[in-house]
Amino acid sequence: MIARDAVIMTSSQAPAEPEFPPFVQRPLKGRVALVAGATRGAGRAIARNLARAGAFVYCTGRSTSAQPSDYGRSETIEGTAQLIEADGGHAQALVCDHLKPEMIHEVVRRIDEQHGRLDVVVNDIGGEAYVSWGEKFWDTDFDSGMRLVNAGLLTHLHTAHAALPLLTRTPGGLHIEITDGTSEFNAAHYRESIYLDLTKTAVSRLAFGLGHELSDSECTALAITPGWLRSEMMLDLFDTSEQTWLRDSLDTERELPPADFAISETPHLLGRTVVAVASDAQRHRFNTRTLSTRELADIYAIDDIDGSRPDSWSFMAAKEADLGADAREYR
Repeated sequence: MIARDAVIMTSSQAPAEPEFPPFVQRPLKGRVALVAGATRGAGRAIARNLARAGAFVYCTGRSTSAQPSDYGRSETIEGTAQLIEADGGHAQALVCDHLKPEMIHEVVRRIDEQHGRLDVVVNDIGGEAYVSWGEKFWDTDFDSGMRLVNAGLLTHLHTAHAALPLLTRTPGGLHIEITDGTSEFNAAHYRESIYLDLTKTAVSRLAFGLGHELSDSECTALAITPGWLRSEMMLDLFDTSEQTWLRDSLDTERELPPADFAISETPHLLGRTVVAVASDAQRHRFNTRTLSTRELADIYAIDDIDGSRPDSWSFMAAKEADLGADAREYR
């Protein structure tokens, strides 16, 4: 049974596909963007939203129709580019393992050859699929743990190192790191995995450092954290869908999704905030900072595709103080 009536739009009413703004709203027309890790989830949504706003988007990743993901997922970078083309946007999918600097340099060379500029870089590669829970650090398999660090942090270093010479060629370039957790949350909470904790906090610190180094080039670096992301992987993991996730979260007879999944947000809220920052002539005010999707949604008056503005980080703080906190009151 459902615990109690939802106080927001029910998930059965939410659209399966995002409602993009009209094509007349194309503030990024003429801009060129690179989304590293655009295969699925946040990266795919960011790429689609940037293209919808008028940018030409290069979508990179390892997962292709010829070489499927080691995550066991069906999404591919070609699929992301096809969605963008179907939306009416422009994109190019390039196979790239971001642990191999020579492949990233080839991507950047092609961008330079085809456009002569790069305006936006989004580092979205995660690595969370490699996390292992319930073991002390000294009991873990170190090589397995380092797969997460390599995928979630080393790829970001490689990508920034290769792409920033082209990004800084034109004043106003924007470098965005996608991380997990606000600065305040990460300073006070441990993620129960040394590998994951170091990776996510280091990504925010990378944006902080790059912000200092990019200022002389009139460019900006920042990190953005979503809340609990309702990605394809999460929906499948919890055996739910974009149409039923809220009802299923509130169903006390189901073990999954957990009730806290009611605070989740679609990857498109993150995509919309990335577009808003990229379109903002005053975006340098965010330089070096880590901001949440909710913070940016409030600044730019942006909603998720169901019309809500989830505030995951405030909800988690409230839940620590009161286990009875209701996620629906933070949407």
